[in-house]
Amino acid sequence: MIGTRTAPAILAASLALAVPAGAGEDAFEGMAGPYGERLRYDAKGLTLTFPEPDVGLQIGGRLHIDGGTAGFSRPNLPEAFPDNVAVRRAWIEPTLTIGRDWVIAFQYDFADPMLPINDALVAWKGLPDTILTLGNMKEPFSLEWLQSNNDTLFVERSVANALVPERRFGLAAGHHGQAWTAVAGVFGNAASNGIAGDGVAVAARATVAPIMTADETLHLGLAGIVRSRSRSDGAFSFSSPAGAFLFTRPLVDTGDLPDAATVSRLGAELAYRRGPLLVQAEYIRAALQPFRGPGQSGSGLDFQGGYIEAALVLNGEGRGYALTPQSGTTYATFRGVTVPEAQRVSRGGIGVFELAARYSAVDLNARGFRGGRERDVTLGLSWYPEPNLRLIGNVIHGRVQPGEAQSETLGTAPFSVDTVIARLQIYW
Repeated sequence: MIGTRTAPAILAASLALAVPAGAGEDAFEGMAGPYGERLRYDAKGLTLTFPEPDVGLQIGGRLHIDGGTAGFSRPNLPEAFPDNVAVRRAWIEPTLTIGRDWVIAFQYDFADPMLPINDALVAWKGLPDTILTLGNMKEPFSLEWLQSNNDTLFVERSVANALVPERRFGLAAGHHGQAWTAVAGVFGNAASNGIAGDGVAVAARATVAPIMTADETLHLGLAGIVRSRSRSDGAFSFSSPAGAFLFTRPLVDTGDLPDAATVSRLGAELAYRRGPLLVQAEYIRAALQPFRGPGQSGSGLDFQGGYIEAALVLNGEGRGYALTPQSGTTYATFRGVTVPEAQRVSRGGIGVFELAARYSAVDLNARGFRGGRERDVTLGLSWYPEPNLRLIGNVIHGRVQPGEAQSETLGTAPFSVDTVIARLQIYW
């Protein structure tokens, strides 16, 4: 059934009408206007450029629609999905470039009433090999998180992503060499939450690619975040669904942790690509320290998670490696799958196919505290019929030990969950 979470569907449908030339039409570029401006319509969406003073406005977007079903091994559990079909994302993404030095980017998700603002930033690139960014953006942490959700190997990121923070408002500086990157920043709360109310975090990430050629890449990365919070800040929590946005509630959840004075995270990354094969893995550890008064002592909580995944492009080129972003903190990530002109369905081809597999786990139990454990195995198949169109199918088998926060609805006994999820993904 289709429920209330598809309320943005009317807007999403209107966005779908804007699917650009990647759907099978040649790029169109209008004649120059009275000031030399040109309007171009291609795989990147609508782009308006002015020759003087070298200004360009690109209007992109993305529409992700999910559908699926899930079943639990233990009876008498609540319904897994309230809606079997829902709009996961309906983004509008204008980007303004001024000369070579300035980028202004904004992303708004009409399908997310809680955190609709994603990137909302201003970046300056006036120094050699350096990007300074102010605004709402991703903290520099986790290769999987920094990759665009258009390009992730599966419908959703791994359960270990429960330990990764959402976008936050802050100031970041990034620098790169021929095969290395370093980025650091200071961050508050999310822009949608008013910037304040979640303490202040210092975050940093460094990567190196000992092998970086057109056909082969070895990526190593290390990142850390330390967030200091006051007693007046809101409660803190970690939670994760089992690989699908459609679930009614998280399957593991710490619940509110109002006594979190310091939250630190450490992440290690490893990835290797050779031709059409990509293997990627991460380990993440998060530690919470409580508030302590004079003479008080107390132990903190340590949580951990990680994943290993692999993907093989069956009839096309492998995923390229992007050392630097246009703006923000998304350095050293892997791009999506490209669809050559001859393989486009609209040109008589069959598109490009990609197989993927992943094992991921998260452990929210620590020192007598029980937030739950979850382990998932995911198999995926993606079909790219056109440069701006992707269809994804995932089969997920998860094993869950519920935590105390979920005991009233999910009980205390372990159970397994089997999920079939599909996504129609349009991006331009």
